Amino acid sequence: MASLSDQLGGLVYSTEHGDTCPHCREALDHCRCEVLEEQQRLAALDGTVRIRRETSGRKGKGVTTLTGIALPSEELKQLAKRLKKRCGTGGAVKDGIIEIQGDHRDTLYQALSTLGYTVKHAGG
Repeated sequence: MASLSDQLGGLVYSTEHGDTCPHCREALDHCRCEVLEEQQRLAALDGTVRIRRETSGRKGKGVTTLTGIALPSEELKQLAKRLKKRCGTGGAVKDGIIEIQGDHRDTLYQALSTLGYTVKHAGG
């Protein structure tokens, strides 16, 4: 445990650089946290898109999730929009995972295979 003089000796508040990022403590103009997170997410993918149906945490409502798509976030949103339109349902993109409302595994499998992705059914 640090002594009281060490605790009180640091900088408390400064307006010199404006708003700062809570993670890297850089000014928001110079923060690269989002870029680094995006690069790490893309580096961890193996090139196989996995399709699975999930109901946990959704009060029994099923969603089809697509993981492993190696696209930047903006292109991932555009792909999600096309897939939602193809299935005729809603959905969202959260942390690099596309969620489509309902059970549309077969439709999404065909659509992604047509686009040239390697696709696998995951889960039961």
